[in-house]
Amino acid sequence: MSAPPDLLRRRASPLLALLLCSTAMAAPSVSPGENDASADAGGWAVHGQGYENQRHSPLTRITTANVTQLVPRWTYHSGVNATFQATPVVRDGLMFISLPMSGVAAVDAATGREVWKYKHKSRWSKLCCGPANRGVAVEDGIVYIGTVDGRLVALDARTGAVRWDVAVAEQSGNTENKASLNKDDPLGKVEATGSTGIGIAMAPLVFEGKVFVAVNGVGYGLHPDQGLAVVGISATQSQSGFMAAYDAKTGRLDWKWDVTGPGWEGAFHNATGDGVAMHRDIAREKAELGKFKDNWKYGGGSIYASPAIDTERHLLYFGTGNPSPQMADSTRPGDNLHTSSLVALDTRTGKLVWAFQQVPHDRWGYDVVTPPVLFDLAWHGQTVPAVAEASKLGWVYVHDRRNGRLLFKSAAFVPQHNLLTPPTKEGVTIAPGIAGGSNWSPAAYNPDNGLFFVNGLHLPTRYVLHEEKDAQGHPFTYVSTQDGNEKAGTLTALDLRHGGRIAWQEKTDEPLIGGVLSTAGGLVFSGVGHQHLAAFDSTAGTKLWDVTLDAGVNAPPIAYRTGGEELVAVAVGGNSLFGLKTGDAVVAFGLPKP
Repeated sequence: MSAPPDLLRRRASPLLALLLCSTAMAAPSVSPGENDASADAGGWAVHGQGYENQRHSPLTRITTANVTQLVPRWTYHSGVNATFQATPVVRDGLMFISLPMSGVAAVDAATGREVWKYKHKSRWSKLCCGPANRGVAVEDGIVYIGTVDGRLVALDARTGAVRWDVAVAEQSGNTENKASLNKDDPLGKVEATGSTGIGIAMAPLVFEGKVFVAVNGVGYGLHPDQGLAVVGISATQSQSGFMAAYDAKTGRLDWKWDVTGPGWEGAFHNATGDGVAMHRDIAREKAELGKFKDNWKYGGGSIYASPAIDTERHLLYFGTGNPSPQMADSTRPGDNLHTSSLVALDTRTGKLVWAFQQVPHDRWGYDVVTPPVLFDLAWHGQTVPAVAEASKLGWVYVHDRRNGRLLFKSAAFVPQHNLLTPPTKEGVTIAPGIAGGSNWSPAAYNPDNGLFFVNGLHLPTRYVLHEEKDAQGHPFTYVSTQDGNEKAGTLTALDLRHGGRIAWQEKTDEPLIGGVLSTAGGLVFSGVGHQHLAAFDSTAGTKLWDVTLDAGVNAPPIAYRTGGEELVAVAVGGNSLFGLKTGDAVVAFGLPKP
């Protein structure tokens, strides 16, 4: 999706380009199976609290009436000071924390005392996508971690010892590229250096004996010498993103689904699925199709966020990243299926059930990167099993999760300006920009009141069109990005029972990145910028509690019960891509002891 820090050039968009490579629940609406981890209502057993990714805790002891009494109960320091995006998982009295660089720590959930720590040894000296990791999966005494060097590692939950370790991807972590290797690729004419690579940032998910994991980092990294970033290559160093399933006991590959494949040109849509005009040159694209018919092999489509599972229908839902090369579309005519899409696969076979492409032929970097959320929706007199996806475009899309039919999209939760306008030579400023909208930050849903809570970023991007000629003298174009002058954030409650209208919104002067927690105690917890964690009345939006911590609060909070007490915990490690203070802590809060 975007380039590592050392590759950004003087006039590129360092904050926005870097953000994407660093780099998505109980009261279930789907009946859990007998061994469904989401049935552990007192803990936080799955990355999204349950398979539905609702991030809604059923715990009620901490409420709107007493939240002001919350105090720090313990702090754990991992010793790894870097961008910290983890959602801790709590099982059987232990909290399992994924650390930057793919380490794992197990601590006593009641005291924060370290029980064991696993330090990962990367195969690669250079990383494609930064150090961040977003979580682990824990099931049947095993902890599963996807690593920065593209591996899936199974650890003993009691000791941290390695049970097995398999390569999900064999491509080197950071492949230098002097120019495109496709002789017909006009980007080969642009004198450039850059890199591409592959890693895993998402939290794995375990269901019915399978571990689901996916890769990110595919297909980015071309940087013309004039210093304008083209985040993407279509040379052989790139590849397709994929989702895979592994046997939870042995690590044997069960199935693998590639994001891009033959026929990725699709139907050449000139509007999005919800009717927004794309302004594409369809005639040119069709004329160029034969020349680049095999570029689907290098088509990108990273996967950044942990999926959701409909356990009744055996459907796995996740979003896919932008096509490669990003913002340089001359070599990828067509819709570029199934990039920038919400996808549903059969958990048992990996077969595609449906896909909804939010942005066909994406030229702006509008990946689908947040974890999907499953819920039941009252719709025209019927109860419809639905899936909601917070988008970089600034809307939440709500679909019938059985077939992908778009039911509606919400009100915009961030400012929108010039949306999907084609880039120009003079440059056009577009909001949301390349960072979103909603980036990887997990949203939350309260099934009691139908409110959907989402972090938003307002970081407009200036897109500049560049024209060159290939070896035969034919024109081609690519696009660079520059940071806009505005910077802000939003925490928004959207009423999904009434078409996604805004119920309330908190505006901040810092883009919000990290994630949201909803509780049955009537609360919403979120980082709100400047090293603050805050709690809001989930119905009214009134801020009730605020605490300042030692580093940025840029990870999703969780709530859990241990030893008869209820605690709220969050990773406090900031985000270097935004210049937010990094740290190495997990802090737990609770009510004062009697």
